[in-house]
Order: sequence, then structure tokens, then C-alpha cells
Amino acid sequence: MTATDTLPEAAAAPRKAGQYVYAASVALLCAWVIVPLYLLLINTLSSPETVNSFPKSFIPEFDLGSLQFFAGFEGMLVALKNSVVVAAMTMVLSITIGAPAGYALSRFDFRGKELFRLLILLTRAFPLPLLALPLAVLFIRTGLDDTAFGLALVHTTLAIPFAVLITFSLFSGIPVELEEAAWTLGCTRYTAFTKVVLPLILPGITASAIFAFVISWNEVFAAAVLTIENRTLTAFLLQTLGEAPLHLKFAGGFILVVPALIFIFAVRKYLFAMWGIANR
Repeated sequence: MTATDTLPEAAAAPRKAGQYVYAASVALLCAWVIVPLYLLLINTLSSPETVNSFPKSFIPEFDLGSLQFFAGFEGMLVALKNSVVVAAMTMVLSITIGAPAGYALSRFDFRGKELFRLLILLTRAFPLPLLALPLAVLFIRTGLDDTAFGLALVHTTLAIPFAVLITFSLFSGIPVELEEAAWTLGCTRYTAFTKVVLPLILPGITASAIFAFVISWNEVFAAAVLTIENRTLTAFLLQTLGEAPLHLKFAGGFILVVPALIFIFAVRKYLFAMWGIANR
């Protein structure tokens, strides 16, 4: 074997090593996501006596007692409905406010533009517990306490920075020449936006909406502080499961996770389109 014959093999070795590292990284990332979900599932479906047992059997003996407990628990369906309503309102409000702001930051130059972007980010700089008391007083005075709309406003405040930054990057990726070409063909700015720009960024807008939905669905602090009767599912379970047995806590976590997963799965085609993956 000559020296020239060994060159391709020497060049292929680092490439194979990189492939192995990449595959191992993907496997670890998948395990990081899947293993907790799997443990949550098997502990939810296990009997109360076997929840603390270790090692876990790969396929547990199915016991739906924990889920049946929540199915008949008073206030469970109302809390679930409240969570869906608040998350849907948060999703709509964050996109309705965030998308125009992202478009303005991408397409226009105006005085205070950078300050405006900084102020958007600063809304995440203050911990929510620090604002809990002023928010509670303000909401009580304005009649927004213990309402779905009031809680949705707080969740929208948490989601808007992400909505603005995501839509800003989306609009920045669309050449302004496409809109200008539509204008020369007789389109108004609104028509050019709806007919040319919006179809191109719709997957990204949907991804931003999903992110806002998940933020609202998982948020518990504001829901626990600002609601009493009309609690969302997270606040309801936090109040209910404080001293509950471990198997019921697993079941409560499972009930929280499943609706969000179903929602994300239902709109997965938009996520795949944003990532450039087709036919999934």
C-alpha cells in the first residue's frame, strides 16, 4: 500500500469520528427528553404500591386508579377549561401584538428603535414574584383579578418578548424587494404583506404561537396568586396535590404534559416547515 492510498483513509477517520460524536449527541438529547416522559408515564400507570419500587419494569402493570381519581375530581374539568382559554387568549394576544412590533423593527427606522428593543427584553428582567403584590393590587382595583382575561394579560407579557424577537428574525429574513415588487404591481402595503410576506413566515408565526401557548400552559405562579375560584390547571393541581401521595403527583404531572404534547403534535407540520423538513 502506497502513501497515496492511505490519504483517503486518513481523511475519512476524522469524518467518522465526527459522525459518531454527532450520533451520540443526538442520542443523549433524545434520552434527555424521552426518559423523563417515559418515567412519568410508567409511574402514572403504576399502582400506588409500586411507584417507589426500583428498578422499574419496562412495561408496568397498568393501574388507571390515579387517572380515574382525577377524572372524577371536582373542579378538574373547570380548571382544564380555564387553562385552555387562558393559553388560547395568550397565544392570540402575543401574536397580535408581537408580530406587528417585529415587522416594524424589521422594516422601519425610527427614533428610539434600539431603546424599544431593549425595553421589550427588559420585561423579562424583573422576576414575577417581585411584581406579584403590585399586580394583585392593580388587578383587584381594576376588576381583573380572578379572571381569565387578566391572567392572559400577565401571560402575554411573559410571551411577547419571544414573539417580537422571533417575528423580527422572520421578517428580517424576507427581502424587502419582494414587497417592493408587489407594490410596483399595484398592491398596497397591506395586500403585499398578506399575499407575499405572510405565507412565507406562517410556519414561524405558528411556532411563535405554540411557544406562547406552552408558556401560558406551564405558568403557575401568576395563576396561583391572581386567581382564587377560576384557577388554571397548574394552579389547581398545585393547590390540590400539596400533601398528596406520590402516585397522584405523577398523575397530575402527566395530565399537565399530555394536552401540550397533543397540541404541539397537531400543528407539527408548521414546525417542520419552519425547520425545512417536509412530508412529516
